[in-house]
Amino acid sequence: MKLSKAIEAINQHGALLVFPIQNQKEPLSLWGELFPKSQMRWEWDDSGDSRVANLWHLREELSRSRKVVYSKWYRGRATFFSRELFVPLLTLLAKIQGLPKESLFILQTLEEESPVSTKVLKRKAKLQGQALEGTYHRALKPLWIRGLIVGYGEVDEGAFPSLAVGSTQLLFEDLWVESQSLSFNEAINRVETLLKTNLLYLKELQKQLKLLGEIKAKVKGKKVIRGKDLYLE
Repeated sequence: MKLSKAIEAINQHGALLVFPIQNQKEPLSLWGELFPKSQMRWEWDDSGDSRVANLWHLREELSRSRKVVYSKWYRGRATFFSRELFVPLLTLLAKIQGLPKESLFILQTLEEESPVSTKVLKRKAKLQGQALEGTYHRALKPLWIRGLIVGYGEVDEGAFPSLAVGSTQLLFEDLWVESQSLSFNEAINRVETLLKTNLLYLKELQKQLKLLGEIKAKVKGKKVIRGKDLYLE
């Protein structure tokens, strides 16, 4: 399973999930591009398909390659973006308006040091323990969606390695700076061109832009924006 072939597929489509959703062809996935005639079976025992584990390991290598960008973006699932697409996405989404205080604290923490392991980030954010697990993931969600954080390799922290997370501004400074030079309309035009054959991702972006617009309006009329204000059910 070659890194170069995976990068080529991500660049061709702009955005790809790592694994398909219920073996559906869309939204497009790396599995579907690399193994178009094979259904994926999520089994990790001796009878499981070794390609599943191999792709999981390739995901980690891709995430720290800097040739593509790794996030938990499409409905919270592992998603890769081409660098070319990620720039206008940052222009459109990388805003801090309406972020919950926990999200802001995590972002500020990562802007001081990136990447860090899940364990370290939870400790720094004071969100350790099972009781705060939900709060931690809710705090990360808008940061993933807005492109403010990225996944970058893994750290061995026990039985299973954990994803290392970092500030986009620090880890992909070149893309961040480039995104600041684009106007809203320029970014929209680029995204629509790059996703013209990948419409479910474009639809998801349009949904997030609508929600972000609603947040901006609420920020003007409310002093506090709570986590539940960030996303429609």
